[in-house]
Amino acid sequence: MDIEQSAPGGAAASEVVNATVSDLPLNAEHAHDAAWSPECGAVVGFSGIVRNHDGGRGVASLSYSAHPSAEQVIAEVAADIAAAHDGVRIWVGHRTGPLEIGDAALVAAVGAAHRGVAFAACSELVDTVKARVPIWKEQGFNDGTSEWVGVSDAPQ
Repeated sequence: MDIEQSAPGGAAASEVVNATVSDLPLNAEHAHDAAWSPECGAVVGFSGIVRNHDGGRGVASLSYSAHPSAEQVIAEVAADIAAAHDGVRIWVGHRTGPLEIGDAALVAAVGAAHRGVAFAACSELVDTVKARVPIWKEQGFNDGTSEWVGVSDAPQ
């Protein structure tokens, strides 16, 4: 998905190079490489990884479910962040379906001319994806119980 945002006043244009929700594995190295361009002096990445515990309880399984609008919403979020930050290149993806401990659930990479912009845009991107994209996770715990959590409800 290519969404270019023309910045006002002749500032560098921003671009969304990827914004997806998919059951396919995410690759942080691929995201980093896609977010980089010769104009970028920095690429900041984030990988949200499935861990083996939550709230003091052992996690045995985890699965993400998405509303049919989730891919449209993640694209809107990426476009909003691109419009708010001059000259950024954004790659973001969120997994659905069953994941294993150690799998990447959310991967984001932001390239920019300078590190401050890249860090700010990546942080804002991840926080906004978690708050706005309609994705829920079901966690299965080692004791046999499970719970559903909205991504926006999850601890940061």
